[in-house]
Amino acid sequence: MKVDGIPYRTIWPAADDPGVVEIIDQRHLPHRFVIERLASVNEVAIAIREMHVRGAGLIGATAGWGMYLAAREAADVAGLRAFGDQLKATRPTAVNLAWAVDRQLAVLEPIVGQQARVEAARELAMTIADEDAECCRRLGQHGLELIREIAARKGGKPVNVLTHCNAGWLAFVDHGSATGPIYAAFEAGIPIHVWVDETRPRNQGARLTAWELGQHGVPHTIIADNTGGHLMQHGLVDLVIVGADRVTYTGFAANKIGTYLKALAAADNGVPFYVALPSSTFDWTMQDGIREIPIEQRGNEEVKYMDGVTADGRIEEVLVTPPGSPAANYGFDVTPPRLITGLITERGIIRPADEKTILAAFPEKRS
Repeated sequence: MKVDGIPYRTIWPAADDPGVVEIIDQRHLPHRFVIERLASVNEVAIAIREMHVRGAGLIGATAGWGMYLAAREAADVAGLRAFGDQLKATRPTAVNLAWAVDRQLAVLEPIVGQQARVEAARELAMTIADEDAECCRRLGQHGLELIREIAARKGGKPVNVLTHCNAGWLAFVDHGSATGPIYAAFEAGIPIHVWVDETRPRNQGARLTAWELGQHGVPHTIIADNTGGHLMQHGLVDLVIVGADRVTYTGFAANKIGTYLKALAAADNGVPFYVALPSSTFDWTMQDGIREIPIEQRGNEEVKYMDGVTADGRIEEVLVTPPGSPAANYGFDVTPPRLITGLITERGIIRPADEKTILAAFPEKRS
């Protein structure tokens, strides 16, 4: 995708130093575009934990590059495993994190010699990133057909898509999951408009999704989180597409807090509700997502404080609650499969979102 007309991915190896990985530091968006350089496993861990990078696919790709830096730092396999554990501990909900670390370890552990491990880790980190971008491109093409069908029924009127949080190219290496079909439809010349949930408490929709849609020229409108149900009641939403941080093989989908409420509103109003994800986001071990998926609880300061640009151009943080009031900050919720119309993946659209259809799409996982 492009920023001010220049193509970017969200993470890439530095051209001037083999020991550095560069990222778009998303904490500063939409007000400033900042590129951060990561030169150690510890810096990668901080970047994941403190959300310099965020989103299931990008977290996985960042972990893949983190293991490349681990191979440069660790003299032996035991050191590699310790660095892998450090990375896994940063964000518990997104399954792509552990998936990428374990994939690197499976390749690196049998290799003798540190330099050989470094070379293999670099190659695999590149592969993980390339696969993530390609999966999002392909699922975008599958999701395009959903939008095309709705557009044909609307006779040239814009297709209104509602999305929650940011599952755009900023949450992956490129293209995005929930936005993949949107960008594909826009490029195909289909009239489209996106309702962008602000997504409290970190406002990833208002800050990130709106920014990237604006960079690409896609028509969109930012709405408060509680507006979606009203829009659906009045026929102003044709389709809901959200991302996911973990989806069980039985169809339970964990995504940013508030997603479940959108699914309930969509079901009550007959609006199709789709979850878009690359296959790396599937959890092939968990069955009951509500009971088993770990839900991250983050610091209460994210709920109590907000930041923004002042009239004179300064970025400031302000307290928006009574100072002494406690706050809870659950990062994710889980939408059960009965509320999900289908899953948009790189292998096609899976309908309904249940164990039988998911395993039919991924028969190699049946064991």
